[in-house]
Amino acid sequence: MAEDYTASYAGEPTEAMELDLDALKYDDRGLITVVVQQYDTGEVLMVAWANKEALQKTFETGTSWFWSRSRQELWNKGATSGNVQQVKGVLVDCDADTLIYEVDSPGPACHTGHRSCFFREMREDTTE
Repeated sequence: MAEDYTASYAGEPTEAMELDLDALKYDDRGLITVVVQQYDTGEVLMVAWANKEALQKTFETGTSWFWSRSRQELWNKGATSGNVQQVKGVLVDCDADTLIYEVDSPGPACHTGHRSCFFREMREDTTE
């Protein structure tokens, strides 16, 4: 991950914490929720899940790794499409049960080809 990246979030500097993957709170399947956000614009690109091995690979490679719940395997985001996400920082929420990967995502993050997986808006009346 970028050595010169100085993190702040929500208008305040982040607090450094030890890289201790055992200190995180995983669900009963050994997974933790990861929100993926473009580091310089704040765009929420996707939400995925990671297990401890995916997190280790993320820190080792500087690219985003996840656990596919449907395929039951590790995957490196963008390895197939060429849109590999470079991880700039990893934020941990106050309960240590959700992460944010701040990334530089060069292309679409969604498997549909959209920049973000959040391209649909739920509305009560869609006839307008």
